[in-house]
Amino acid sequence: MTGPVPRARKSRRVLGATLAAATAAILVACGPTTYEIPIETPIQPKLDLSAFQRVLIAGFVAGGTSDVDTNQETVRLLRSQLRSKSSLRVIDADALALLEVAQDQNKGAADPPADTTKGDSAAPAPRAAQAGDRTPTALPQQIKEEKDLEPYERLFANTAYWKQIGEEYQNPLIVTGTVLFTSHSRWGFVSRDVEQFDSLGRRRVVPVRTYMERTGFILRPKFIFIDGRTGATMYSESYREEVLYNASQTTPALSSYFELMDRLVPNFLSALSTQKIRGTRVLLK
Repeated sequence: MTGPVPRARKSRRVLGATLAAATAAILVACGPTTYEIPIETPIQPKLDLSAFQRVLIAGFVAGGTSDVDTNQETVRLLRSQLRSKSSLRVIDADALALLEVAQDQNKGAADPPADTTKGDSAAPAPRAAQAGDRTPTALPQQIKEEKDLEPYERLFANTAYWKQIGEEYQNPLIVTGTVLFTSHSRWGFVSRDVEQFDSLGRRRVVPVRTYMERTGFILRPKFIFIDGRTGATMYSESYREEVLYNASQTTPALSSYFELMDRLVPNFLSALSTQKIRGTRVLLK
């Protein structure tokens, strides 16, 4: 015959069950333990540079605002970046004045060949006037917008010229292209936070949309990579970045140029060297 369970033993059982339930509740509430680990994902360069040991940032056809010499500044910036983030040896040389080079090439193509015949009334007409011949399109003296750059594109297709540059510098990878840096303004709604206080003096921040003018700059570079051994274009890529400021804010053009180039430099470097994308992964413990 079974007797009654002593009161002390029953209390211990109830206490143990209560502690177990509390422990389980705490574990469920806390969930699994997680921790983050940093990771780096390498991205291979877009160009095969195994044939090159040197790189020449030759110069750029530049235009837009006259407040910044974008040819010189772009050459300096890209050389500085490549010295620290590329295995290629950067060639120190004066930046080419490609605007003048293109103008000279265009003028030479338009000039007729020298007439070596004398006193011959039946001498052939100058080359530019012969049937089927086309006079080269005049190049804009000042580059203010994108359409002004289009006639200069044939400079980069002149393989004989770039091969000559390559021979002068021992057949490097040549980086050139165009850079257009222009100012602009835009009207639109801008959201800003405004402090407000109620009748009891309590502070709150309220977003307010205001229609206002903002001014800034647009940067449009096109990077062209040329094989210095042949003068042929290997790869080209165009970018566009812009920045806007409140009309009351005064920002120097050069500061805005560097701000926009900072956004583009990683894309430029990804064509020449292995880049790493940094991130994190969450693991359960």
